[in-house]
Amino acid sequence: MFDLPEEEILPLSREHIFWTWSAQAKVNPIPIKSAKGVYFWDVEGRKYLDFNSMTMCVNIGHGNERVIKAMQDQAAELPYAAPGMTTKVRALAGRAVAGITPKGALTKVLFTLGGADANENAIKLARGYTKRHKILARYRSYHGATAGAMAATGDPRRVAWEPNLMTGVVHFLDPYRYRSTFHRTTPDIPEEEFARDYVDHLEEIIQYEGPESIAAVLMESVTGTNGIIIPPQGYLQGVRAVCDKHGILMIADEVMSGFGRTGKWFAVEHWDVVPDLITMAKGLTSAYAPLGAVAMKPQIAAAFDEQVFESGLTYTSHPVSLAAAVANIHVLQQDRLVEHAAGMGSVLRRMLTDLGEAHPSVGEVRNIGLFGVIELVKDRKTKEPMVPWNGSSPEMTALRKFCLDHGLFLYTHWHTILIIPPLIITEEQLKEGMDVLDKALEITDQASQ
Repeated sequence: MFDLPEEEILPLSREHIFWTWSAQAKVNPIPIKSAKGVYFWDVEGRKYLDFNSMTMCVNIGHGNERVIKAMQDQAAELPYAAPGMTTKVRALAGRAVAGITPKGALTKVLFTLGGADANENAIKLARGYTKRHKILARYRSYHGATAGAMAATGDPRRVAWEPNLMTGVVHFLDPYRYRSTFHRTTPDIPEEEFARDYVDHLEEIIQYEGPESIAAVLMESVTGTNGIIIPPQGYLQGVRAVCDKHGILMIADEVMSGFGRTGKWFAVEHWDVVPDLITMAKGLTSAYAPLGAVAMKPQIAAAFDEQVFESGLTYTSHPVSLAAAVANIHVLQQDRLVEHAAGMGSVLRRMLTDLGEAHPSVGEVRNIGLFGVIELVKDRKTKEPMVPWNGSSPEMTALRKFCLDHGLFLYTHWHTILIIPPLIITEEQLKEGMDVLDKALEITDQASQ
């Protein structure tokens, strides 16, 4: 049934597949055959070092036999159960997720299909609980491609679909120190004062919008594809306090930053903050099967004890996906991958710093755990980005092609290079990728002053 000569995979795919995030005539996918550890191979046998965990999701690495076996065993025993039923694996998965939330405080779990509908359901829960409508989210955010999640998204991916998106979203600015709107003439302002200015900015917007109308503040704990923007000390604590002051729920989008990526189970733990809801996906199963979740404080769930929660999908709590989640969490714990990511964070920081010192096109480097970014500029003094906002450039295209040609798979977004490898990566493997990047950056150096 699955017989197909390898040379026919690409032409057959081009004939029948409609590709996401792509102009159809320009698609040139990698025909992948296998993957193991931090590497994958295409149908011609070329080997690639995966510096993006595929789609920022394969946290435990490729081909982990423990997760695969758990999925196989579940498929053999019970491959599907209706959403209104429960199963052993559903009970175990709920306990496993609740047990790793910050301070174990988010004890109720709603399973979804992925990150976008996790965010959609979190918004529904917040609106149902507070009886308010507005959602505040940041401009440099991405929350998913469904209508509600895309409305919450702040970056230009939202603009393409406006005005036909969910109503009631108000955006505000991110605490982006390298390109701070408020501190262009005072770049050396102390970190906590910097954080306070951005918390005050949020509170001012809340006053203008009317706090009594705002259900939740939704934010990526650490901004993902829009630049790995790490919040300054005091910022998330300040947001938590503002939300508490006005009876607004705090939703932490940990779809990308969760499950060890930053060196903690969830990124908010770096700042000792407990949100009211956490959304997750990606690293929840390390993408061995599609699954998302919303973990919530018990009082939010209790608001629906008598009120019907009008939401759900056919594949909610799919047993095979839940088996992958339970096994994946076990692997993260058994192999101490969260701790490994924390330790490798300092290694990655050193390597990124070395690249920054060697290449004039590097404006800034940032990382928290194995969540890193290289920001490329044409001029370090003016911080002019290597490409214009929401644009591209021949240099960035050439850099990515050079990396692929030399066996390094990574994600570039506008003028940034994201470094998001599987958490199992070793120092030697990290250096292997950085050596390729070191040569690739010579391309962008030519365009930099």
